[in-house]
Amino acid sequence: MVPYILCTILLLLGVYGVIAKKNLVKIVIGLLIIEYATNLMLILIGYRTGGTAPIVSNAEEAALEASNFVDPLPQALIVTSIVIGLGISALVIAICLRLYEKYGTFDILQIRRLRG
Repeated sequence: MVPYILCTILLLLGVYGVIAKKNLVKIVIGLLIIEYATNLMLILIGYRTGGTAPIVSNAEEAALEASNFVDPLPQALIVTSIVIGLGISALVIAICLRLYEKYGTFDILQIRRLRG
């Protein structure tokens, strides 16, 4: 239960960073923390203490160990999520760099004032 609580705290920390901060770099870091917390939560859901990979050689072993398999679906989803998150992170960082080149600041309030 403790890992789930810590994962939720990590998620809330990321949400705080996105909502409360005015610096674009800090907002991007908050988004990345949210992504990592979500990935960690999905991995925790698929984890089973003492579990083994769902690879068996015969039906008798499958019947004996069926309740002690680790669910591989969350792991596959996380691999996909990491790749998508990497692409999104690169896009958001590129947008932040373009905004810095145009306005000379990462502060959202100043960017709103300097429109144009």
